[in-house]
Amino acid sequence: QVRLFEYGGGWVQVGDSLRLSCIASGRIFSTHYMGWFRQTARTEREFVAAIGASGSELYYGDSVKGRFTISRDDAKNTVYLQMNSLKPEDAAVYYCAADRSVQTITNPRGSNMGYWGRGALVTVSE
Repeated sequence: QVRLFEYGGGWVQVGDSLRLSCIASGRIFSTHYMGWFRQTARTEREFVAAIGASGSELYYGDSVKGRFTISRDDAKNTVYLQMNSLKPEDAAVYYCAADRSVQTITNPRGSNMGYWGRGALVTVSE
């Protein structure tokens, strides 16, 4: 059974950094793209970043390019999202996702995603 567990969310101030982690259970880490999405109560789910199974394919949403970095540690079945220079508009629930398809993992709304985590809340205050 595949499960994704996010952790590392919390409260930070504008300009701070935060790292989210997502541990994947089940045999998907070597075969699936891993990604991050985010959503608030007022916004639709938004693609943030994705990484291929080899680690060489990297994709980012326009709003986070240059500030966020996605990476993976295959030995730990963990994908990370390093978030720097955080802004108030980065505050959201961040969801870990996994899918075999690059089209799905980079879909702007994450439609038809194979697997989702339960989310980690990130709060950014001024």
